[in-house]
Amino acid sequence: MAYVVTEACIRCKYMDCVEVCPVDCFYEGESMLVINPNECIDCGVCEPECPAEAIVPDTEPGLEKWAELNAKYSAEWPNITVKGETPADADEWKGKDGKFDQFFSPAPGKGS
Repeated sequence: MAYVVTEACIRCKYMDCVEVCPVDCFYEGESMLVINPNECIDCGVCEPECPAEAIVPDTEPGLEKWAELNAKYSAEWPNITVKGETPADADEWKGKDGKFDQFFSPAPGKGS
């Protein structure tokens, strides 16, 4: 089992999760973060740190798409080990649905 980052992270990217991860398994894309499922040790410390509630266990039903997306992009995007700058409009996007189709980007982020 591992944790996955879901659509709730898109355009929010608070990155509080990065600071608490003991194994540095977060990777940064332009519009969101993902977790490498092979590196995640299922400790769960990241989940309560996410203000957007975007991190969930991969055992919850209906997360196949997000598990695949996390696995794919954690192999392509740069690893992030230090909290970066949260987007200025993150709070405006928190809790909004339908962000994937409109705002997801496969482009890598800056990394740390």
